[in-house]
Amino acid sequence: MNAVETTPPQIVENGLLNGRVRLRQPARGYRAGMDAALLAAAVPALPGQTVIEAGCGAGAVLMQIAARRPGAILAGIERDPAMAALAMENAALNGMEATATIRQGDVAAGFRALGRAPADWAVSNPPFFDDAKALRAPSEGKRGAWMADDGLRAWTGFLLKAVREGGRIVVIHRADRLADLLALLGDKAGSFAIRPVHPFADEPAKRVLVHAVKTGRAPLRLLPPLVLHDREGGKHSAQAEAILRGEAALEW
Repeated sequence: MNAVETTPPQIVENGLLNGRVRLRQPARGYRAGMDAALLAAAVPALPGQTVIEAGCGAGAVLMQIAARRPGAILAGIERDPAMAALAMENAALNGMEATATIRQGDVAAGFRALGRAPADWAVSNPPFFDDAKALRAPSEGKRGAWMADDGLRAWTGFLLKAVREGGRIVVIHRADRLADLLALLGDKAGSFAIRPVHPFADEPAKRVLVHAVKTGRAPLRLLPPLVLHDREGGKHSAQAEAILRGEAALEW
């Protein structure tokens, strides 16, 4: 029997943050977009602070954090070996070899499997769905980014272990999973701040950015929403466009 030949995915290079970041990623399948930009904009790490991303893909979030927050020390874990290799390539492409470490690994194995100290920040854009019977990803190339085989609990559990006491967790996810996120993270974290993300001002939020502090006890805060698009003909709202260009951040 002849071996089945597979064609490597076509890789293209894109510019992020108005060209400050170079990102090599597959031409088809899951590609970095607005969610990655928003997550990176919501991580105000200080020089010398450590940031770990669960499910870093090709490194779009980490490379944008690096450009926005010079001096931050970055780490990523990614299950897909091809994407992990791309993330390492992108770290080199952006001159971040000395400050960014990428490990191939599975979030389901837990943070302790990495054998590293907890970080100051733990961030993630977890797969949006965890029931393969309810939804099939649009394409095989997007399955790993859309479907959480081990459920959202595995991702929140990883984040809670990955950050030190008093450290901060930032997640972007579907708005309809907000209650689940709060319940799962609330096991060991608190001081929640929530920023709804609306496609238009007159439509319900489809995303939420959630910020939590491990062992935090401050009251929950619901922050002003971010509106991505206007209906006046502009592709993005002024605030969203400024975030995409790296000219604005999302503070907590």
